[in-house]
Amino acid sequence: MPTYAKYAGGSSDASDGAWTKEMATDKFWRLGKYSFAEQDARQWAEWGIDYLKYDWMPNDVPSVRTMSRALRATGRDIVFSLSNRAPYADAGEFAQLAECWRTTGDIYDSWGRDGQNREWMDCVSEIGFSQDAWAPYGGPGHWNDPDMLVVGWVGWSANLHWTKLTPDEQYAHISLWCLLSAPLLIGCDLERLDAFTLGLLTNDEVLAVDQDALGRQAMRVATMGPVDVYKKDLEDGGMALGFFNRGDTVQSATFDKLRRLGLKGKVRVRDLWRQTNLPDANGHLPVTVPPHGVVLLKLVVATPNS
Repeated sequence: MPTYAKYAGGSSDASDGAWTKEMATDKFWRLGKYSFAEQDARQWAEWGIDYLKYDWMPNDVPSVRTMSRALRATGRDIVFSLSNRAPYADAGEFAQLAECWRTTGDIYDSWGRDGQNREWMDCVSEIGFSQDAWAPYGGPGHWNDPDMLVVGWVGWSANLHWTKLTPDEQYAHISLWCLLSAPLLIGCDLERLDAFTLGLLTNDEVLAVDQDALGRQAMRVATMGPVDVYKKDLEDGGMALGFFNRGDTVQSATFDKLRRLGLKGKVRVRDLWRQTNLPDANGHLPVTVPPHGVVLLKLVVATPNS
C-alpha cells in the first residue's frame, strides 16, 4: 500500500519489499501480501519514536492487531493512534489494541459547514456535538480522538492562515475537547502563537478537566433551547459542566437540574476560563452564554443535603 507521496508503505506484494513509484496507482492502493509491521516497529523503537499515527488505512481489526503486537514487542512505550474515521463497530476491539483512534474525518477551522466541497472533512460543531456514542469506549489508556485543535495559525501547505473560528468559538472548541477527554493535539504553528492562543492552550484549570485521572468522557445531559449542557464527572468528586450555545444570539437561562445530577445542597461554582469563584448554587444555576460560545464551570457540593 503506497503512502500519499507515492512511496512504499507498510506492506508489499514482494517478500523483500520491492517497490517502484510506477506501482503507486489505484491498483496498488491496498494492503500488500507481505506486512513489514514488525520490522517497522523495531526501527521506530530504535529511532526513539514515541507516537505512531496509522493514517487513513489500514484501520481494520486484523491490521491494527498486527501493528499493536509489533509495537508492544519492541518494549518501548509508543502511543498507537488510528486515523481516521475508525469504524464504530470495531471500537470495543480498538480499545484493547490502540491508545487512541480518530472518530471523525479531518477537522477544519469553521464552526459550521462553510459551503465548500469537503467530502473528507468535518467542521468543529459537526464533530464536537456528535461524540456521545463513543463515550463507553474511552477511558484511561484508550481515548476517543475527535482530531486536532484548530486555533491559532493553522492550515496546510501554502494555505496557512489565522483560524476562522471567532474567539467565542475557540473557547467552545477547547472546552468541548477537554470535556470529551480528547487527546489535545496542537494543530497550529507554535512559532506564531499570539497571546490569545497561548491563553487558550495554557489555562491550567481548563486543561485539568481534560487531564482528569478518572478519564470519563462528557455526555450531553440536557438541552435548553439552543444551549446544550455537557457533564463530566471528576476524580475529586466534583463535576464539570459545559453550557454551549449553538444559536446565533446570546442566551440567558437557569439550569434547574442540579439535584438530578446529584448536586444536592449548597454547591460551590467555579468559572474555569476566568478562574473565578461564582456565587454558590442551590438547585438552580443561572447562565448567560454568547452565540457559538460556552460557559465552562466546575461544581463541588459544599453542604450536601437530601
